[in-house]
Amino acid sequence: MSLLTADYNYTLPDELIARHPAERRDESRMLVLHRAEQRIEHRWFRDFPGYLREGDVVVLNDTRVIPARVFSDDGKIELLFLEAVAGKSSTHGAVWKCLVKPGRKMRIGAEVCVGGEVGRVIALEPEGERLIAFERSPDLEKFGELPLPPYFGRSPEGADAERYQTVFAREPGAVAAPTAGLHFTPDLLSKIPHTFVTLHVGVGTFRPVQVDDITEHRMHSERFTVSEATAAAVNAARRAVAIGTTTARVLESCGRPLVAQSGTTNIFIHPPYTPRAVDMLLTNFHLPKSTLLMLVSAFAGREFVLRAYEEAIRGRYRFYSYGDCMLIV
Repeated sequence: MSLLTADYNYTLPDELIARHPAERRDESRMLVLHRAEQRIEHRWFRDFPGYLREGDVVVLNDTRVIPARVFSDDGKIELLFLEAVAGKSSTHGAVWKCLVKPGRKMRIGAEVCVGGEVGRVIALEPEGERLIAFERSPDLEKFGELPLPPYFGRSPEGADAERYQTVFAREPGAVAAPTAGLHFTPDLLSKIPHTFVTLHVGVGTFRPVQVDDITEHRMHSERFTVSEATAAAVNAARRAVAIGTTTARVLESCGRPLVAQSGTTNIFIHPPYTPRAVDMLLTNFHLPKSTLLMLVSAFAGREFVLRAYEEAIRGRYRFYSYGDCMLIV
């Protein structure tokens, strides 16, 4: 167990970053980590149902990525619309929390026009976001694009509109996909017991840990919802199988027995945390020194996880959002 950020590092060859999706969602490879025996096996994602037992429930995040990346009408300002701010007093009709580039042009009082709608910066947030008030919300569906991860190194292409969403995405609000869910097809879902939570993935998922001691890192908050049906399904289950770190964060924030609720969470899961709600975890491979790699290490142990990552690199697995996956059992 280590609390040093430097101890959650590994070296990834650039060519192993999956910058485009596989031809089919369910043809990804799956590295399986058996915690009890400290054993690793190489499988395919299509083998996933074989690891389920009677009484298990698979829990997925049904958030939908919004086309949140927009340029001002004059092309001088890039904005990432993070979330609509409810209850913010303003003479305008809609207030959005946004990341902007370049920030020096967007101080308090500065105006920006997006899709014909004029917005004014009314506040600067501690993390650098701007609160921008519009008379009417810009039409993101018309003027925005999907905010692909920066490590893709490219702009959205035609296939991304479908493939950077899960097949069960239904609650708009995320600025990044819950990527472990990208492997599922409607056919596979129809064969396994499953339920949904909603957690709107924020931009913090890409923010690096910038402190040496991970206990000093402050996590971003993300909005989540757990329905009555989901709470009942999870509480009745023998084991809860979380699909992705976002689902794991919801379940671990709420604990079991699970209670229907809506709220925000900034839970930071890292060793020596002991999971209390999630029994199995399916996840993609994560960036070095990231909070997500630390979360996975809390589930399977840092040394075992890093050994598995070395094995995946030797085996030429595809990494990150459009990459292969890992199942922790």
